[in-house]
Amino acid sequence: MSNAPLMPMATAVWLVENTTLTFKQIANFCNLHEVEIQGIADGEVAKGIKAYNPIISGQLSRDEIELSSKDENRALQIKSIDIEISNTEKKTKKYIPLSKRQDKPDSALWLIRQHNILKDSQIAKLVGVTKNSVTSIRNKSYWNYNNLNPKDPVALNLFSQKDLVEALEKAERRIKREKKEKEKAKQSKEMSSNE
Repeated sequence: MSNAPLMPMATAVWLVENTTLTFKQIANFCNLHEVEIQGIADGEVAKGIKAYNPIISGQLSRDEIELSSKDENRALQIKSIDIEISNTEKKTKKYIPLSKRQDKPDSALWLIRQHNILKDSQIAKLVGVTKNSVTSIRNKSYWNYNNLNPKDPVALNLFSQKDLVEALEKAERRIKREKKEKEKAKQSKEMSSNE
């Protein structure tokens, strides 16, 4: 049965209407009985079933049908379709229950206080809120700021400790890079003023 085409009855209807294949060939290909194919041809079976073209769906080729039409002992061969299944783990946003939704702004506040080197965009990405929300929490203009309680997002299972460490390392690299750029700018300014 694994070698049967998709929608075998509809495929059989199409093959009966559009090819010169024998009933036996069609029956074998569609995993149906020869009498059913005879009934389709007579209009007694599969009334109202829309024909399904196996060429368009990639299950048969015109050449395959031609070869089998010329030799009535030759069985139709279904094209084996290999479906690629990618195993790349894609982060999907998981559903946060209503009772836990307040944890996000609380976690953002915790990150702002504990790790102030993180950019608003990094905090937003980690916690799963908008950058504007993080900025308004940092500026204390968040609509519910007075009711926020800083909570550790790792303890709340919003993300892993590894994610936090990676974000902190990235922030430290950014700060070092910015510091070097400032020093270079300062040195070039001093050099130009000395000349």
